[in-house]
Amino acid sequence: MIASRRQFLSAAVVGLTPKTERSITGGFIDDGHDPGHRLRDHAAFPAAKQTIKIPLLIVGGGIAGLSAAWWLDKHGFRDFVLLEMLEQAGGNARWGENEITPYPWAAHYVPVPGRKAALVRELFEELGVLRDGVWEERHLCFSPQERLYLHGRWQEGIEPVTAATARDREDFASFFDRVREFRATGEFTIPMELGARPSPLDRVSMAQWLEHEHFTSPYLHWYINYACRDDYGALAADTSAWAGIHYFASREPEEKGPLTWPEGNGWIVRRLLTKLGRYVQTGAMVHRIITQGRKLRVSAGAADYIADTVIFAAPSFLTSYVCESARPVHGIVYSPWLTANLTLDRLPREHDIETAWDNVIYDSPALGYVVATHQSLRTHIDRTVWTFYWALAQGSPADNRRLLLEKNWSYWKEAILSDLERAHPDIRQCVSRIDVLRLGHAMARPVPGFLGSQERRGLTESSGNLLFANSDLSGFSIFEEAQYRAVKAAERALRRLQGTAVQHRDRLVR
Repeated sequence: MIASRRQFLSAAVVGLTPKTERSITGGFIDDGHDPGHRLRDHAAFPAAKQTIKIPLLIVGGGIAGLSAAWWLDKHGFRDFVLLEMLEQAGGNARWGENEITPYPWAAHYVPVPGRKAALVRELFEELGVLRDGVWEERHLCFSPQERLYLHGRWQEGIEPVTAATARDREDFASFFDRVREFRATGEFTIPMELGARPSPLDRVSMAQWLEHEHFTSPYLHWYINYACRDDYGALAADTSAWAGIHYFASREPEEKGPLTWPEGNGWIVRRLLTKLGRYVQTGAMVHRIITQGRKLRVSAGAADYIADTVIFAAPSFLTSYVCESARPVHGIVYSPWLTANLTLDRLPREHDIETAWDNVIYDSPALGYVVATHQSLRTHIDRTVWTFYWALAQGSPADNRRLLLEKNWSYWKEAILSDLERAHPDIRQCVSRIDVLRLGHAMARPVPGFLGSQERRGLTESSGNLLFANSDLSGFSIFEEAQYRAVKAAERALRRLQGTAVQHRDRLVR
């Protein structure tokens, strides 16, 4: 049985009693919730000191915003600016670095893209990750890739096999037979827009579908529940069955990988910023967008921008707080997450198999941790950084967002260590620092009905001079969807600007 949020948090509270451990330092890192709450509360902002006219403006410097900038620059359009609220661009692909290694703050890999993910492959060719159709080995995850702590010991791979019964094995085999059938339909693609169509699978949850199909293995239920939490930040009971199946059926079964780096997807961001940095302004929070004639006036920091077109690559729900005419976005649910980077001065003592890149504890409400030094070519590693992931999936997103802010760093430190202690009893003697990132709206959650949501579809097909580009337009947040949505918005923006220029020229001729 999956531990409930209440059970886990109660355990964390008990753990706050003094324990014999070395001093552990750390704190919260800049997560943007203070400026975000200023928007929510309609706080006053200083008047602009300058006005800048520009054809195109991109709001948001995550993978979506950077992908729009990448496509525009690649196609010769360079008269634009990208505004990012935080001091570091990258969004969920931000990274950090200490004296040991770079490390991710959230997004830490990209599955090897299939042929339909043409834009991802195009980008990776530019970055030297894909050469003449062959993936560079140093960018593919080293072995061992995954392990699971189950029944008091580690096993290779995350699919539970330790003490599995004949019925467990039968259910897994039957489930993956169904996955092959779904894959063959062509409906489950990445990008999802290339294959998605209305489906009865979107009217039920993944948990309901498993029950309807008579899958009873607790191992299979845990495994699929873990997959939904990992990619969507939601329990299987709160995830559309279409999205739950998409997780498995959209990837090619023979793919190797994933592609990963010490700093996770921050490796991609770093290289994009090297090329596109001249367009990017960080620490520039957009707090107002109003219509001014045929243009948009965008207020950010000390400047007002008069733009012909705006690509809104930040999460779509923010538009109702910054755009005077925008309605609240109710059709997209966002999952809150907590991530943490733990600095280890020595590795825990273990007697099973060696540490993998991705390490998961069975029946934990958290998602486990990845090891930043896993891709290192060094033959011996004493010190390392673990990135710990916890999607707060149990309970309502609003309640969990409040929880993230109400509890102090010591509380979360103890919750993290208490979880890891089950697999690593000496973890408190290994860790010297824990830094915590709170993400109140980390990713879109594909709840039942998301696929047919008219509101999501309306944002996707938006026209005019305010174009949406965030991965939440797909209903779930992965690298490929962020890039695809952004490039499609950039294409529409460029067509619109070129059309406006032609109209202006025609008026001058007359």
